Amino acid sequence: MRIEDFNAMDAAGAADVLRPCAAIPRWVEALVAGRPYADADALLARAEALAVGWTGAEVEQALADHPRIGERHAGDGTSAAMSRSEQSGVSPEAALQARIAAGNAAYEQRFGRVFLIRAAGRSGEEILAQLDQRLTHDPTTELEVTRGQLAEIAALRLRGILR
Repeated sequence: MRIEDFNAMDAAGAADVLRPCAAIPRWVEALVAGRPYADADALLARAEALAVGWTGAEVEQALADHPRIGERHAGDGTSAAMSRSEQSGVSPEAALQARIAAGNAAYEQRFGRVFLIRAAGRSGEEILAQLDQRLTHDPTTELEVTRGQLAEIAALRLRGILR
């Protein structure tokens, strides 16, 4: 999508474009309200700046739409398609899948939420190593890491939309 097309959409349509990137209403509303953008880089810069202020509750809300690593998002919506594409580097090998599933369970037990990582461009082994390392974090540190990963995912998805 061209930035000119995004700028010309009605507010509801523009929000629908942004929501699969990060389902955080305040972020979506602020980006829609900030139109028109001079170019895609201006929209991306604003999106990244707004992500810095995401609260813990907003991060938790956004995680509700993310599948576990290794469990590709079912369905035919935009968010599901993005998730499948992003996790394409995670091998379907049963042994690796079992290790990732065990790591997901340990993470959820420790932090009470789904493990989130920018999977695009990472192998299953790389993701598993990050999962193991992040299990050593305290809850405050891990929330900050998760916020950063969510912001990376949102930016990656937005870049993909604004080719």
